[in-house]
Amino acid sequence: MTPDLSGPTTLSPARVRFALLALALGGFGIGSTEFVAMGLLPDLALDLLPGIHAESADAANATAGWIISAYALGVVVGAPTIAAVAARWPRKRLLLALVAAFTIGTVASAVLPSFGLVLAARFLSALPHGAYFGIASLVAASLMGPGKRGRGVALVLSGLTIANVIGVPAITWLGQATSWRVAYLAVAAIFALTFVAVAVAVPWQPGDPAASVRRELGAFTRPQVWFAIAIGAIGFGGFFAMYSYIAPLATEVTGLATAAVPLVLVATGLGMTVGNLVGGRLADWSVRRTMYLSFAALAASLALLALTAQFAAGLFVGAFLIGATSSALAPTIQTRLMDVARDSQSIAAALNHSALNIGNSLGALLGGTVIAAGFGYVAPIWVGLVLTIAGIGLALCSFAMDRALRGRGVHVPYATGATPAVDV
Repeated sequence: MTPDLSGPTTLSPARVRFALLALALGGFGIGSTEFVAMGLLPDLALDLLPGIHAESADAANATAGWIISAYALGVVVGAPTIAAVAARWPRKRLLLALVAAFTIGTVASAVLPSFGLVLAARFLSALPHGAYFGIASLVAASLMGPGKRGRGVALVLSGLTIANVIGVPAITWLGQATSWRVAYLAVAAIFALTFVAVAVAVPWQPGDPAASVRRELGAFTRPQVWFAIAIGAIGFGGFFAMYSYIAPLATEVTGLATAAVPLVLVATGLGMTVGNLVGGRLADWSVRRTMYLSFAALAASLALLALTAQFAAGLFVGAFLIGATSSALAPTIQTRLMDVARDSQSIAAALNHSALNIGNSLGALLGGTVIAAGFGYVAPIWVGLVLTIAGIGLALCSFAMDRALRGRGVHVPYATGATPAVDV
């Protein structure tokens, strides 16, 4: 295929939409591979941990939650590492390499025989996660044009949220009907299709010729970058504390049949899709206000679910609201990171996914801990509420630092409340 050297400004609207769809398809695959473990957690526990399961199903489910944590830790490690090292690569070439790695890692997850090996495969297959979303977000922002970064980020993330409406429930149903291994092979097929779509649809874009590992890692010298990472890691952990154990919550607390679990996942996914799109638009209006509103709404939604999970209506409504309010945070936190990281844009765009997956690992770990301690499957929701409140506190501190700097006469270009209209 002949590279398109003319840049995205010469592309027709139809070509731009096709390219954005290809990027979102990658997000669809990532959402499927990341979240399908939640719906199939009891199946994974039964197959991979038969000895523990024979003694205690709760203990086996809690241990199987390590698979979720291993994937999350892989994202945390891979996102900044790949983004910093490969910032100079042409963006399309890097995207294709990342999707190929996803395909191979997901196939390995499906075929390896033991819990330890599957755990390692999930860690390795997660390494490209943050870098893909980071680079895809930069490409989407460039295709969308100035002043539309939040919407560009949200469009890429929409693949992940739509996966929770269609992909995760459908693949969960497939895994329940056949085997969790077949479910992961289906995810690998999505990645293979993504490779073809990106190769055909996404225009050539150069990397950043001025980028260097040192410059990209310079983002870590800025306190506000660490604040933004902590806001995502701790605040978003509230969602994952609940979502990691949604399957046993539905069956053991609400009393639904196993076949109803995909429907609960659909409700969560619908909420995530709505929240992501609304959050992207609101982030272009005001990052600060959107972050406050989303965190407050997430805290209220978690409290609602904890109090009503024994009722089917409470479960479905709570799952939808938690999905919506948490996903509104994702493009908001990513935009904040891209603002405060200044010229370290590649690593900033990827760090959001490190932050959110620290939250994934933390939420799954703490949720599993309270379950293993005998507090039941509602307890992780209360853990999630505590983490969300901590996220609100960190956001207040971060924006207070901006105000303090401005009060001392320091120019803070990103701290006006609205997202700057720049084409990254």
